Amino acid sequence: MTHDHDLVLKPTAAQTEAALNPPPGRNGGDLVVETLAGLGTTTVFGLPGQHALGMFDALRRSDLRYIGLRVENNAGFAADAYGRITGEAAPLLLSTGPGALTSLAALQEAAAASAPVLAISSQIPTAGLGGGRHGYLHELPDQQASFRGVVKSVHTVRTQSQIPSAIADAWKSALTAPHGPVWVEIPQDVLMAETPIPVVTGGDAFPEELPPRPELTALAAHLLSNAERPAIIAGGGVVRADAAGKLRALAERLQAPVVTTFGGKGAFPWTHPLSLQSWLEDRHMTDFLEDADVLLVVGSGLGELSSNYHTFKPRGRVVQVDADLGKLESNHPALGIHADARLALQALLETVPAAREDATAGDRVRGVLDRVAARLAAQELTLEQGLLASIRGALPSRSPSFWDMTILSYWAWSAFDPRGTNTMHSAQGAGGLGYAFPAALGAAVADPTHPVLAVSGDGGALYGIAELATARQYDLNVTWLIVDDGGYGILREYMTDAFGETTGTELARPDFVALAESFGVPGLRTSAETLETDLAKSLATAGPSVVVLPAVLRMFAATHLG
Repeated sequence: MTHDHDLVLKPTAAQTEAALNPPPGRNGGDLVVETLAGLGTTTVFGLPGQHALGMFDALRRSDLRYIGLRVENNAGFAADAYGRITGEAAPLLLSTGPGALTSLAALQEAAAASAPVLAISSQIPTAGLGGGRHGYLHELPDQQASFRGVVKSVHTVRTQSQIPSAIADAWKSALTAPHGPVWVEIPQDVLMAETPIPVVTGGDAFPEELPPRPELTALAAHLLSNAERPAIIAGGGVVRADAAGKLRALAERLQAPVVTTFGGKGAFPWTHPLSLQSWLEDRHMTDFLEDADVLLVVGSGLGELSSNYHTFKPRGRVVQVDADLGKLESNHPALGIHADARLALQALLETVPAAREDATAGDRVRGVLDRVAARLAAQELTLEQGLLASIRGALPSRSPSFWDMTILSYWAWSAFDPRGTNTMHSAQGAGGLGYAFPAALGAAVADPTHPVLAVSGDGGALYGIAELATARQYDLNVTWLIVDDGGYGILREYMTDAFGETTGTELARPDFVALAESFGVPGLRTSAETLETDLAKSLATAGPSVVVLPAVLRMFAATHLG
C-alpha cells in the first residue's frame, strides 16, 4: 500500500545534470538568496557589514531587489511594513554584533504587531562560536540570547548544507499564525566559502493552519446566539488574518456592535451602523463593553491600551479568540479559543444559526458615540480634530498611513477613519519612537501604486532623518508630515500632569524644510488652515516629500485616572 507521504518526486535528467555541475563562483551567500527566491521573495531590506558580505555579494548574482536603509533599526521597520502590506515574510539582512543589535527595537515592534519579518544575520566565524572569547570583531558570547525573548523562533546554521532548510523553517515560522519576526544566523566563513552545493531550486514552505477546536466553537456559538447584548472587540489579529469580511458578516448576523483596537484599525467599517469605531480610551466605551452579556474578543490580548489601561472589568461572559496561546485569558477569565482569527470566524459563521433580531443595537451604538462626542466637545479640542479631518480629506482612500508615537497619532488611534482594512499602522505594539517614516518607505516599496503618508513629531522624526537619503535614492512615493512642537510633546504633557513641570522634553531641532531640501527632497511649511491643500498636493506629486506643521497639540482628557 502506498501512502502520499511515501511518494518522492524523482529529479529530471536536466535537474540531475545541474546538480552534478553547479555554476562556479558561488558561496554560502548564494544559498541564502537562492533559498529566498525559491520561497517567492522578490525584495530584501538591510545594511551590509563585514561578516555579512557573502550574502551581499550573492545579491549581485540574483534577481532580488535590494533596498538599503541607513540604520538597521529603520531597515527593520521597513521590512515590518512590507510584511504587513504584502503578507509575506520580509527578509532583513544584517551583520553581526552592533548591526544585529541595532535592529532589536524594530523586531520588538514586529513581534508585538504580528508582522512577518525574516531576519538573517551573519555571525563571527564558526571557530569563535560558543562563547570562547577569541576577540573577533563584533563578537558576542551568545548573539542569539539577545533575540530569543523578542522573536518567534531562532534558527542557527553551522554548515552550508543547513542553509536552505533553516531559512525555509524560519519562513514557515514567520507566516504561521500569529505572524511575527524570526531570527536566522550564519557564520561569516559559512557565507564566504565557495560552495559545491547545487543551486537551490525548491522552496515551498507552507505555514501551518490553526483551526479552532470544534467543541469550543459550538459553545461560543451557543453563547453568542443566546446573548441579549453581544459585543465584539476586534484586534490586530483580524487584520493580519485578512478576516474583516468574515467579522462583518458575523457582527451583522448577531447584531453585535464592534469596536476595533488601535492595532485592529480597519477591521470593521468605520461608518457601519454597528461600528463603535476605536474609542477604547473613553469611559463611556468602557462602560458599554462592560455591560455586554457576551463579549467576543478576536485577535487581541486585551492589553493596556485595549482595556483603557486595565480599568475594563467585563461583567458578562468573555469569548476570546487568539492565535497566540499565551494571550488567552492573560488578563480576563474567558472561553479561550486558540485559533487563527479567519478560521475561527468562519467556524462561528458556520455554527451560529440564522440572524437574530435586535432593533436597539444601532441606537445603542449611536448613543455611546454621542456621549463620547459630547465629552470631547466640552474640552475645546477643535484644532486637533480639525487636523485629523484635514489629513483624512487629503489622503486618498486606498493609501496606507504610518504613525509614530506622537500626540497626533494618539488622537488617530481613537478618532481617525482608516477607510479600509490594513491601511493604518502605528508603533502602538511596542511603543518605540521612529517607526513612521522608515515603515512608510517599506510600504511604498511593497505597493508603489498608491502614495503613502508618514506622520511624526519632531522628536521621532530625528530617529529616521537619515532615511531621507533612502527615499531619494529609490524615489519612493512617501509624504512625511512632521508636527513640530519643539519637543517630545506627549511626554511633556504626561510630565506636566504628573509633576507640574518637565525634564528632558524640550528639543533643539533643525529647519526640517531646509534639511529635506538638502537631501533633494521637496519640503514645505504648512499651517492648520492650509494643511489639507498642501498635504493633498504633496501626496499627488510623485516621489518623496516633507510637509512641516508647526503646532502644539493637546490630548483629550484621560478617563482611566479617576
